[in-house]
Amino acid sequence: MSRIGKKGVTIPEGTTVTHTDTVFTVKGPLGELSRDFAGPVDIKIEGSTMVFTPKNNSKEARALWGTYASHLVNMVAGVNTAFVKKLIIEGVGYKVEPQGNVLVFSLGFSHKVPMNIPADVKVLVEKNVLTLSSINKESVGQFAAQIRAKKKPEPYKGKGIRYGTEVIRRKQGKKSA
Repeated sequence: MSRIGKKGVTIPEGTTVTHTDTVFTVKGPLGELSRDFAGPVDIKIEGSTMVFTPKNNSKEARALWGTYASHLVNMVAGVNTAFVKKLIIEGVGYKVEPQGNVLVFSLGFSHKVPMNIPADVKVLVEKNVLTLSSINKESVGQFAAQIRAKKKPEPYKGKGIRYGTEVIRRKQGKKSA
């Protein structure tokens, strides 16, 4: 029994949800998202809510019931208010420069690290703070994780790329005699 899937999804004013067979399209003030929901879960639009029911009592149907509901909640939220991730770049000489649709990082390596910006992600660079925003929660989260993986924060000085809300557990350095 999915607690998330049982609730259903309410569709706010100014947002339209349409579907053809298994492809659901959500349109809102910030844009449009589409996704294929083929599988063992029925999704029906009743007025201003979407109702989810599993087609059978299989393990797959029970697993995907709440997953589909969460995906549609994220789609509705994204087209109304964009998802934002902040990354903080800490360290001497660590910086990022946007060049067209590429971010070029200087992270203490002997070379610069280029990263292509996904088409649906907007990037804002202010000194050492990198702000990513998109209507698609998956793409902004995945891109932020890929950026962070280039230079994870280390526990001694805290150098590296970290999320804005992330707290780095610090370790004590060597004790000199």
